[in-house]
Amino acid sequence: MGNGFIFAIVADGAGSATFGAYGAWLTCRCLSVRFREWVRKKSELPPDEKLIDWINELRDQISAIALQRQTTSRQFATTLAAIFIAKNEVVTLHVGDSAIVGRKDKAWQVLCWPENGEYASSTYFVTDPFKPRLNIVRHPSGYDAFALFSDGVGDLALSYVKQTAHSQFFNPMFHPVDTSSGEGRLTELSDTLSAYLASPAVCERTDDDKTLILISKR
Repeated sequence: MGNGFIFAIVADGAGSATFGAYGAWLTCRCLSVRFREWVRKKSELPPDEKLIDWINELRDQISAIALQRQTTSRQFATTLAAIFIAKNEVVTLHVGDSAIVGRKDKAWQVLCWPENGEYASSTYFVTDPFKPRLNIVRHPSGYDAFALFSDGVGDLALSYVKQTAHSQFFNPMFHPVDTSSGEGRLTELSDTLSAYLASPAVCERTDDDKTLILISKR
């Protein structure tokens, strides 16, 4: 994104929400715009207070749009997993059942574990009443790769019993990314990854939406 910063976000609209996909799009757009504006003027990552302000601004936008459409914010429900990467620090934002993992010293660590709600097959959303169950965590530098993904990929990539990341899932995924000479979005690799996630072998194991972002600093 320039100035040595990297920003990535995964937002997964609730299948039970009429405008869940739109809510996810609004979430990605709002946070992306605010982060771009921030890094044009600042040399450090935004403080927690600023990140909370951005989430509140997003919630206000969704509330206003819901009022215009004569519906409720719940109909725009979406989860959130976002990462802000600088040279000396990594910040993660998380709401709901998506997840973020990072690689340090060749080992995969879960930075944001999926959170489920009170009832089976439920989770938390950016649009929840009063205030969202927002987790902001600051991590030290030292990671050389990250993956952000929605709950559909979590079924493949995480051990829910041990609460660990499957290295046998991530290592093959990252090999072509680590060894690529390109920067930014790698179109050919993205197309291959998309085809894999949509393949019958994968869809037989999970029927949820599958979004996966891979980031390598190598």
